[in-house]
Amino acid sequence: MRGSDGDSPKLFSKSHASLLILRPALINMHTSTVENYLKSIWSLQQKSPEGTLVPIGQVAEKLSVTPGTATTMMNQLLKQGLVDYTPRKGVLLNPEGRKAALQVLRRHRLVESFLVEFMKLDWAEVHEEAEVLEHVISDRLLSRMDQMLGYPTHDPHGAPIPTADGQLPTQPARPLAECEPGTYILTRVREDRPDFLQWLAQLGLKPGASLALTSRNLLADTLTLQVLENETPVQISLPAAAALLVAPA
Repeated sequence: MRGSDGDSPKLFSKSHASLLILRPALINMHTSTVENYLKSIWSLQQKSPEGTLVPIGQVAEKLSVTPGTATTMMNQLLKQGLVDYTPRKGVLLNPEGRKAALQVLRRHRLVESFLVEFMKLDWAEVHEEAEVLEHVISDRLLSRMDQMLGYPTHDPHGAPIPTADGQLPTQPARPLAECEPGTYILTRVREDRPDFLQWLAQLGLKPGASLALTSRNLLADTLTLQVLENETPVQISLPAAAALLVAPA
């Protein structure tokens, strides 16, 4: 693991990894596979009307597994009391499953924040690191990281960080692609591809950035923006703008 200057890398040194990072092997601990399924189902539920069953095909596609493999896992999650699953219809997290999914999201987003703030990694490269560490970091270390970060409410990409008791902060925002010309604050980037994040950074489009949507070209499916940190107007596609959540300035 790459580190930064100072004492922070000691938290992740090889000699201390087994003591400070790895979670104890508790009987009721969910495996990384189970956690990935719970997190994926939660993510898919956020894109659907409340109470709508998530098709198993969508779960399989998101995790790059076959529908048969996903179906087998649904039965396991059902036995563990984490989901409400109806064969050939779909799945929903029950309260216990939602709690577990939010715990994974909390670990992921705090790890991303710590890697950017203290380890000095670029915001475009922390997602994959957090995908690994979210499954092994201990609650004790996570609590200490949260304290060192000053108890942040959002990660480097603007995503809300669930609280320790499972509450998820909310912030009114809408996709830039749906907005009319006006002045906005970028609140969140809903895309984790490194090349996309690096491109946004070059444009000055990070959470907290002020921007003016000056025009919409419906024929070309593009938006023209004036970013506060950039004197030159920039054009972005509607799909790119759909990944940017904004709030009125």
